[in-house]
Amino acid sequence: MSTHQRAVEQIRQSYAEIPGGAAPRLAKSTSNLFRFRDGGRTAKLSARDLDEVISVDPETMTAEVQGMTTYEHLVDATLPYGLMPYVVPQLKTITLGGAVTGLGIESTSFRDGLPHESVEELEILTGDGRVVVARDDNEHRELFRSFPNSYGTLGYALRIRIKLRKVQPYVRLTHVKFTDAAKCMLALQEICDSMVHDGESVDFVDGVYFHPGEMYITVGRFAERAPYVSDYTGMRIYYQSIRQRNRDWLTIRDYLWRWDTDWFWCSRAFGVQQPVVRSLMPRRWMRSDVYRRLVALDRKYGVTARIDRWRDQPVQESVIQDVEAPVERGAEFLEFFHDKVGMTPVWMCPLRANSRWPLYPLEPGRLYVNFGFWGMVPLPRGQFDGYYNRLIEREVHELDGHKSLYSTSFYAREQFWQLYNGDAYWPVKREYDPNGRLLDLYEKCVAGR
Repeated sequence: MSTHQRAVEQIRQSYAEIPGGAAPRLAKSTSNLFRFRDGGRTAKLSARDLDEVISVDPETMTAEVQGMTTYEHLVDATLPYGLMPYVVPQLKTITLGGAVTGLGIESTSFRDGLPHESVEELEILTGDGRVVVARDDNEHRELFRSFPNSYGTLGYALRIRIKLRKVQPYVRLTHVKFTDAAKCMLALQEICDSMVHDGESVDFVDGVYFHPGEMYITVGRFAERAPYVSDYTGMRIYYQSIRQRNRDWLTIRDYLWRWDTDWFWCSRAFGVQQPVVRSLMPRRWMRSDVYRRLVALDRKYGVTARIDRWRDQPVQESVIQDVEAPVERGAEFLEFFHDKVGMTPVWMCPLRANSRWPLYPLEPGRLYVNFGFWGMVPLPRGQFDGYYNRLIEREVHELDGHKSLYSTSFYAREQFWQLYNGDAYWPVKREYDPNGRLLDLYEKCVAGR
């Protein structure tokens, strides 16, 4: 903890030295955001030495973790004790601070909600330069409650105390096929409400939509022993296995990172799913942060756009989003998405918020389905960038859903503050960042500053 205190003093000093008028920006080695900001007047804020697991306490089943620590690092520290965080977002380099101030989700979210719902305490560097400890039961309660979905506009998480749960060494997977979206959503509701499938309790639930006549719910259950374990870190590809077998077994670690090797299915854009390319690709390069860097380089130098122009292909729009719709409206969303966008596959992950969080106002106890889709779609003739993303935004909110803000957004300012609860946001913003040193949520997540 003394090492942590030195790191806190270092970042506080770094923050104080940033000149007025320059928006602070965390200097991080990795990012899972897809809001590629233009330069502007920003100043990098050093977060050196804030990426460690401070301690794991198997008695209280909690961990003290610095804000820039990745979930990969935390899981490696907790699994030897037979423990894991309640919700482990699907990509290795998502940080604890990023998952709390943004949003994360995974296949335990049908029961355990979002990552911030298992956080007990936050140490935060606020916009006015203070370092405060916020909990649900102290004088900084409003900051604690408003921190999720604030995306660094209220401050930065320096230390997080997070609850852990017990695990078993293996996960048994059952892939259940559906040919009708409405029946799939009904089954998802039944499984998540009862937490039972085929007479057995379930620990993990998610699914994949391949096309209107083929989709799967995957149910996972902890196991002490396994007859075999599959390996999807080499030549075999996890999402393809869902269509090929109805039963599978993974170690708990490989289950948690089953999506990371191929960035769900997005590695195909780089040819990594071609057998020859895959056989030559070092395993250490087959991970989400490597692909994310390639996307950033492509955007910087416009390689894909140049190739499309050279091949006389239509201009493409980046459609990289996660949205939530109530489970009873899930089939409607899939029908819309197939008709208007047409991208496949689509990840389906059920979630239920266990209480109300001001800046991402999901109805507590109501089951939603997160639909995740990530790729490029050719624009219709005469349309411009943002066409598909605006269609999706309108549809999601017509279905009484919500959209994550890690990627591009196009809301008008007034609409944005209605959807993301400006009435709750601004009193906290004025309390902890009265001079507006940090960008506000609209400027950062929509205006792209």
